[in-house]
Amino acid sequence: MNNTIIQENSGLSSFYSKVYGFVGMGIAISALVSGLMLTTFQTALVDILLHYRWIYYGAIFLEVALVWSASSMGLRNSPAALPLFLSYSALNGFTMSFIVAMYTGGVVFKAFAVSAAVFLVMAAMGIVIKKDLSGMGRAMFAGLIGIVIASFVNIFLGSDMIDYIVSYVSVVIFAGLIAWDNQKIRYVYEQTGGQAGLGWALSLALSLYLDFINLFLSILRIFGRND
Repeated sequence: MNNTIIQENSGLSSFYSKVYGFVGMGIAISALVSGLMLTTFQTALVDILLHYRWIYYGAIFLEVALVWSASSMGLRNSPAALPLFLSYSALNGFTMSFIVAMYTGGVVFKAFAVSAAVFLVMAAMGIVIKKDLSGMGRAMFAGLIGIVIASFVNIFLGSDMIDYIVSYVSVVIFAGLIAWDNQKIRYVYEQTGGQAGLGWALSLALSLYLDFINLFLSILRIFGRND
């Protein structure tokens, strides 16, 4: 009995490690590409902003296609999910560099450090808490749809106050999603009898990657406004 429990805990820990290995890989690739765009290829970044903005907007549309495809392939347990996830991470680093370029290095570092701290705390809560967080997760997802709509409307309104409120609400929503998505890792492992494949690991990693990136961008906007 004890040996079975130990094996189950060991298998779950291994699955968590696999998921977080992909999360770390995605964030590292995005950071590398973004860093290269802001330093080595800074001239190209400025040139795109001034003369070829269609490249930036085209990359955003391609991102949407890639994240949808990677998620779909992951759920199908397809080997294609991995290259799609890595490609999306690289492309996201490219598009993020245009956002990060608007802030000072100090603000970016502070936002990243705070985002990492929030992520670790909420991830731990999702792992430790035994209560089912699916209800909270659904509420957070509904809130996410709300802020997407509010952000879209604000494109036309151009209200700094709405943008500020959306940023704070986004921090709360993505913090909640981090806890829920971490709990889902355990649920997926249990529901598959400990046989969750690579596709599931990539699908869960993609969700956590998106949670972290959006949390970081929300905190960056808040710190950038206050600085």
